[in-house]
Amino acid sequence: MELDFIGIDPETGREGSPTEWVDRESREIVIQGWTAGADLLDVISRIAWAPDHTPGIPEGEAVVRVPARMARILREACDVAERAGL
Repeated sequence: MELDFIGIDPETGREGSPTEWVDRESREIVIQGWTAGADLLDVISRIAWAPDHTPGIPEGEAVVRVPARMARILREACDVAERAGL
């Protein structure tokens, strides 16, 4: 597996921080973020956020948080994926 590194939280220290990559092979944007807390998971799990969708977090999915200051990096990841035709 080869990942295109896009960026890391600009306010990070030297250990574990939100990071974003593009995986061209699987055609996915990969995001490392902070683990969602119980309160956030409870709110997300109780509501059907889109029409005809069941509330909850499906098996195999996770909720992560990244700081809003990473918006530029997330946009860049989207742009890289789009330019690559993913």
